[in-house]
Amino acid sequence: MPHFLSQTRTSPLRTRFAACIAVLFLIALPELASVAQAQTATPGSNGAQNYSGRLVLVLPFENHSGDSSLDWIGESFTAILNQRLGAAGFLPISREDRMNAMEHLGLPKDFKPSRATTFRVAQTMDADYVIIGSYTTTQDKQISAQAQVLQVRVPSMTQPVVDSTPMRRLLDLENAIAWKLASTMDPNYSVAEETFLAASANLQLSAFEDYIRGLIQAAPEDRIPHLKMAVQISPTYTPAVLALGRAYYDDQQYDKAASTLAMIPHENRQALEAGFYLGLSYFNSGQYAKAENAFAFVATQLPLPEVVNNQGVAASRQGKDAGALFERACNADPLNPDYHYNFAIVLLHRKDLKDALLEVQQTLKLRPNDNEATQLQQLIQKSMATPAAPAANSAASAGRPAAATTSTTVAANGFQPVERISRTYSEASFRQAAFELDQVRAMHIRRLPVARQVQSYVAQGTKYLAQGLSLEAEREFQAALKMDGNSAAAHAGLAQVRVHNGNAEEARKEAQLSLQLKPNATAYLVLARLDLRAKQLAAAAKDVSQALQLEPDNADAKGMQTALAAQGETIP
Repeated sequence: MPHFLSQTRTSPLRTRFAACIAVLFLIALPELASVAQAQTATPGSNGAQNYSGRLVLVLPFENHSGDSSLDWIGESFTAILNQRLGAAGFLPISREDRMNAMEHLGLPKDFKPSRATTFRVAQTMDADYVIIGSYTTTQDKQISAQAQVLQVRVPSMTQPVVDSTPMRRLLDLENAIAWKLASTMDPNYSVAEETFLAASANLQLSAFEDYIRGLIQAAPEDRIPHLKMAVQISPTYTPAVLALGRAYYDDQQYDKAASTLAMIPHENRQALEAGFYLGLSYFNSGQYAKAENAFAFVATQLPLPEVVNNQGVAASRQGKDAGALFERACNADPLNPDYHYNFAIVLLHRKDLKDALLEVQQTLKLRPNDNEATQLQQLIQKSMATPAAPAANSAASAGRPAAATTSTTVAANGFQPVERISRTYSEASFRQAAFELDQVRAMHIRRLPVARQVQSYVAQGTKYLAQGLSLEAEREFQAALKMDGNSAAAHAGLAQVRVHNGNAEEARKEAQLSLQLKPNATAYLVLARLDLRAKQLAAAAKDVSQALQLEPDNADAKGMQTALAAQGETIP
């Protein structure tokens, strides 16, 4: 059963949030443990309020056009809205979780619920908001859409938000609807609509259509052709690359899965999910060192137990002692029998038979009918009844890993225990953990002096910009400006966002305002780029010169200096 499912308002999702925080901050970021404890306070406390009220269920929009060939657009609204609302600080329920919930409730996957049924579904999935909508077309190739927000905790339905565009600008329509919905659910949301519209600037509509058509296919062999086409048309569209890699993995084409998933750069937000399946793809093709590295990368970002366990299994396949990793997985999720089973095997190899027996007994307590665990228990008990070999004892006394001296442990019946890998990826767990990470960091920032808060928001916004996440970047810069409207760095960051949006006029205004407040290289370089695009080479050279005076080693400034020199313009 998906962990979103609950018949009460004290859902497993909220409990999972607390578990994610404990794992993240007690294992990965202990310096924020006190903040994490405050964040996971009991319901009703100030800490809990910081992450509650943000869970959103987006249902596929209904097709009112009468043209069944446009049915795919209903799911496309869900995809774009989930992406944009996630960037706006909400936690959208994934398509996979939504489909699992429908199945759990005995509803067809294409079921179109009434408002009353929608409310019951929302309560079951513990959503705070549900977005419903529809779209239609006209003879002049226009498409229009309307959407409403059902607020679940205090049952009410907002007024519809509406918009329309030519069909060729479908992505603009969906981004505009997403911005209006974000502003409806959070009246204080300050990111500009143009930043939403620019989020799909590099995505071709044909690639997006193939991506959606691939997603809605049930069998991997039917998904792959659409997704391949989407990636071929828009190779930098990460959702399509990830979906193609997963389709190859589901189709057991592990080499193709690995080569596809490896295309996603580590700084991308979807790199963690990609890394998990990349590790599994390498593992299934026997490339255990690469698998270990893939899982280790994910674990350094979000050390969830399934990831740490898999890192340990991949290490074990190379003859390494992965006991510390299995112990971490057991501590993070003590109710998973496989983690105890894996830890028991390592302890057996170490000749730590007493603790090995305790771990395998815990496995059997959690899963009484586990035949392999029963055999492992018998093997351990037999080893306990047999005097230890001198070689093993001497190795242990010398401090060498016991796994190196006991590479195999085989029962008389030929049973040889093998560590178990977690093949099920919980996308929701990753998204929840990432969401909680952002929430706790935000809470930590709010405890700082105002000047430090502004610096932190600007630093995070700059980091998002480097990753191409303009929505998230603007959110951080706007937060900084709410704290200090005279922050030159925040205005310079906002100027960079406006450049990304293609709004040269606003970008110039923000950069000039930033320089009035305090001279800085970032703002000068924004002006340099704008002047260069306008063919004002002398002005651009002057801007670059000013930037280099402030930061002589600035790589961007040096790059622009070289570009200007190639056009015959010398930096004064």
